[in-house]
Amino acid sequence: MVAAAAAMAADEAERARGRRAALSFATIAVVLGLPLWWKTTETYRAALPYADIDGLAQQPVRLVVPMAVVFGPGSVPGDLPRPLPFRDVQEMEISVNLRTSVTSRYEMRYRSTTGQEEAALAAATAREADAALHLLQDTTLGSLTMYVVPETSSLLPQGINVYVGKHRSALVRAVGSLAALQARLREVTQLMSFTATSIAAALSDRVPDGQLSPDARRYLKSSLGYEITFSLLNPDPKSHTVDWDIEGAVNRYVKPVLDKLSLVANFSVDSQILYYAVLGVTPRYDKESSSFLLSAHSLPHVINPVEARLGSSAASLYPVLNFLLYVPERSHSPLYIQDKDGAPVSTNAFHSPRWGGIMVYNVEAPASPQASLPLHVDVDMARVMEVFLAQLRLLFGLSREEVPTEFLLEGPGNEGLADWELDHLLWAHTVENIATVSTTLTSLAQLLDKIGNIVIKDDVASEVYRAVASVQSAVTKLSLGHLHAAFQASKEAVTSSERAFFDPSLLHLLYFPDDQKFAIYIPLFLPMAVPILLSLAKIVRETRLRKKEPTKMD
Repeated sequence: MVAAAAAMAADEAERARGRRAALSFATIAVVLGLPLWWKTTETYRAALPYADIDGLAQQPVRLVVPMAVVFGPGSVPGDLPRPLPFRDVQEMEISVNLRTSVTSRYEMRYRSTTGQEEAALAAATAREADAALHLLQDTTLGSLTMYVVPETSSLLPQGINVYVGKHRSALVRAVGSLAALQARLREVTQLMSFTATSIAAALSDRVPDGQLSPDARRYLKSSLGYEITFSLLNPDPKSHTVDWDIEGAVNRYVKPVLDKLSLVANFSVDSQILYYAVLGVTPRYDKESSSFLLSAHSLPHVINPVEARLGSSAASLYPVLNFLLYVPERSHSPLYIQDKDGAPVSTNAFHSPRWGGIMVYNVEAPASPQASLPLHVDVDMARVMEVFLAQLRLLFGLSREEVPTEFLLEGPGNEGLADWELDHLLWAHTVENIATVSTTLTSLAQLLDKIGNIVIKDDVASEVYRAVASVQSAVTKLSLGHLHAAFQASKEAVTSSERAFFDPSLLHLLYFPDDQKFAIYIPLFLPMAVPILLSLAKIVRETRLRKKEPTKMD
């Protein structure tokens, strides 16, 4: 009996030791193992300003235009509310959508001319007066100066009430009342700064389609850089040897324009000559004119076959603007482009929105049919570049076709665009950059919120914070009338947002889906977890059996 009792006691002690060991292993695995595994395998996600990102889309934008209205002798209206000088403010709401609020604010400062300005206004012509006044003006980007001259002034030609110069000033003929003058000034300021249409075009992604003008989506989108490619297409090199001084033409005609546009974006220029490159559309022969014609409806089919030969847009990080000079083969010469009404286009060229333009350059037929081939052709680069620069202006939305008849606009000269046209681009691109950054960061925040196992590194988070701060700075600068500083801040915001969005660490293919995670962790944890779970189950079962056994009473 004693031996049996001792054996039972030893067996019970062994079982107790086994239970304690199993409980110890389970406790260590749960208390230490699982937290340690969870901590060492968790996805690092730096904090992001989600609330600030959500607020960007609803942040109101106020476009402030500093403006000086200078009255010359004999041009002051009789119904001024108070003596000169004084200040006034005019605001206008630009309707975009229910979530986007854009307000234009014109901060007008009324004053009289100084002695130097009066001397400048005494010039013989408006052009001479504009050149003299430019030396006396505020040349800050986005600011405007309006000089009001008497109704009887001979400075403006007959029938012209507004002269807009090459810089940031205009000559305005006085009218009887202040209200009529302000209405005329409003037309001039919208021409020289921005209109509701230009702002809506910049925010075309947020404006309902029915509220957009047909040309709203035709202009180039804002970008940090553009690549310009000039291509000479010679489909018949056996008949024509074409010589074009593209380098000299770029330096003489294109470089001054790009130097001025360098404030908007970075530009790179290259050129190429393509032989045996045809348009891909067979022109129609017209017996009356003994020429070949390209109708307006066939022009869209011209670009695709040619674009396949260009090969410039595939490796480019920025939008590519293609300008093609096409010398038709002898069998299709001369070749003329028709408009929608069937009339020949004066420039013999056409442009495609957000792509570029094509000009057909006809070669005069030799006087003698027995002339030796190939014919040597010297391209008139002045005529060609005049067309290409006009197309470049159209691509950027700098059209002067919708100007009122009583307005006289000074030509931009060799620079290709006036100072106020540069401001027009900066206003539109700044607003577009702000909207682009808001859309990019919102998409990034939604992506990171949807896929929880994407790593958010500190450098990505810093770029997001920098983009948000830059956008807020751009909005603040716009409300202060500092156009240049606002545009630079918006460019920095675009750069930071794109760096964050396209960071390689955010690629979804770098992370395992859940089924692959199970395939990896089950072979690791199952051999260890099964013995522990079985031991715990055995302990629970023995505990229940012990409670059911009756207690012996002596």
